[in-house]
Amino acid sequence: MNRDTMTILALTTLWTLVVAVIGGAILYQFRRRSLRVTMIVAALAPMAAALAAVLQSVRAMFISEHDSWVVLWTLAFAALLGLGMSVLLGHWISAGSRDVGQRLRRLGTTYEPSDRLTGAVPAELAALTDELEMTREKLAASHARERALEASRRELVAFMSHDLRTPLAGLRAVAEGLEDGVIDDVPAALRQMRSTVDRMTGLVDDLFELSRLSAAALPRKRSAVSLRELAEDVAGENGEHARASGVDLTVSTPPGDDRLAVQGDPDELTRAVTNLVGNAIRHTVPGGTVKLLVDRETDGRVRLAVTDGCGGIPADDLDRVFDIGWRGDEQRTPAATSGGGLGLAIARGVVESHDGQIGVTNIDGGCAFQIELPPVPANT
Repeated sequence: MNRDTMTILALTTLWTLVVAVIGGAILYQFRRRSLRVTMIVAALAPMAAALAAVLQSVRAMFISEHDSWVVLWTLAFAALLGLGMSVLLGHWISAGSRDVGQRLRRLGTTYEPSDRLTGAVPAELAALTDELEMTREKLAASHARERALEASRRELVAFMSHDLRTPLAGLRAVAEGLEDGVIDDVPAALRQMRSTVDRMTGLVDDLFELSRLSAAALPRKRSAVSLRELAEDVAGENGEHARASGVDLTVSTPPGDDRLAVQGDPDELTRAVTNLVGNAIRHTVPGGTVKLLVDRETDGRVRLAVTDGCGGIPADDLDRVFDIGWRGDEQRTPAATSGGGLGLAIARGVVESHDGQIGVTNIDGGCAFQIELPPVPANT
């Protein structure tokens, strides 16, 4: 390697290092500025180093003035091209960063479908904004559920306060009558008090069951439960209630030896089905029919349906049927046999805790509540 070549290499290295140090110092000073500015500085540093090195190399090699201008103009245009591309890239990244910032600030707010990130931005930023949008949707849905739950809890407290105040007032009146000696039929008064206490006990039991289901308690030991036998047992237990109400209660199951079994807690499932059957009997007009149907879906899930003759549920209320405290009537003064509006909410909690689904649809003359549960695993 000759002396001229060594000189050119030394000058190139020297000017590159000088420009690198200066560019690094400038970049350090702009480290808290916009990403667009730092990208421009980062792009200008190597361009300036190349121009300085080429300029010194041209002078050292005594290249003609014409050739020198050609080389310098070529490098200058290349530098301008690189600068323009760095400015454009910085603009894209800055726009994407601003969009990400805006979406971060909107996290947790009420979701309103907004335009996806538009423009030519890096794929990483576009993917990040999409993830933020999905996160915002989930957070907004979660907040909506929380608000609905809080409203439901407040409504439940108000409803239960009313439902407990009425029997308590009756108990107080009977107790004062007995104390003052103005009640002649003492045994009848005691029976009335016993009936009122039983009703209040039912309300408290419903509240306890609902709170237990909502508390995500430790899972109970579950076993195979035949929905066919369960439906027959529930029908037998509610037969007298149905006859007293003038309602025909029937059970329909497909022929064969299939037990239509599911994996679950028999007591919880019995309570859920009992709530559905009791609700159906209570709202079916005298002379109507309440039917329990147990069969198997095409996907293998076991279905239990309770149909009644209530006349149907308004379309606006179908989504509220399983809400806590919902009764479907305007009057909150319940009849002696009605509950606190928790039966359907408890049924939903039980079914969902068994990885099942529950729903309601209107049919001709009434409605049908359907429970779908996964069958007992084959290896059980």
